[in-house]
Amino acid sequence: MTHLRKMMLEELERRNYSQATTRRYLRFVERFAQHFGKSPDKLSPDHIRTYQAYLLKVRKLEPGSVENHVAALRFFFVHTLHRHEFRQFLPYPKTRRKLPKILSREEVARLIDASNSLFERTLLMVLYGTGMRRSEVARLETLRAHWRWLKPRVYLFPSRLHRDREQPITDKIVWRACTEAAKRAGIRKRVTPHLVRHSWATHLLEAGTDLRTIQLLLGHEDLEVTARYLHLSEQRLHQVANPIEELKLASVDQCSRAYHRPRRS
Repeated sequence: MTHLRKMMLEELERRNYSQATTRRYLRFVERFAQHFGKSPDKLSPDHIRTYQAYLLKVRKLEPGSVENHVAALRFFFVHTLHRHEFRQFLPYPKTRRKLPKILSREEVARLIDASNSLFERTLLMVLYGTGMRRSEVARLETLRAHWRWLKPRVYLFPSRLHRDREQPITDKIVWRACTEAAKRAGIRKRVTPHLVRHSWATHLLEAGTDLRTIQLLLGHEDLEVTARYLHLSEQRLHQVANPIEELKLASVDQCSRAYHRPRRS
């Protein structure tokens, strides 16, 4: 492992990025360096500009995919190398964002009730009840009811492949628990751990929790990221009150008596 890769890995781990994001960011920075055949810290804003154009025009990646590359490069230059001036050379490509789908509360209840075992039920309840990432859920330690049933020694959800010493389950197990419970519940949406996490955050928003609090609970470093993942539901839109309705204004009759009638010419 090179010194730069180790530095970036430490910064990612320090900020508690998921394993999937960590692997993706490291891979994208590596590809950036390989494209020019130089160490990434030796590359300039001109290289960044050329590379973004290459991703869009030559490789013809979708703007959303290029956005992931930009996020990785931003992290490397700004957080690993502390070159904050590079931020302005790494704009996110303009893209049409679709409002993400979420599960209703009724669908979340059906999902949990469709679990195949106490193991899955506890896992899904923790996933929705905390808004954690699947990799974080896979490495949790004790919850009382599940612990009494399984008697885990280290991890709340230990892998059944390791009898002699406990290992955490993989995040694929968390993924499969969601998709299989969704099928049994008759939910046609594509249910993933991230969708459950997003639904939890959106339900917090609908309940009146402010965006800053949700940002902290989700572990997002940037408030813009939180706003990007949360959308206003119809319930939230209907709850929006026009400020003028809060004003204590005089009645129309009172106003008409106070105003002078316009003179006719």
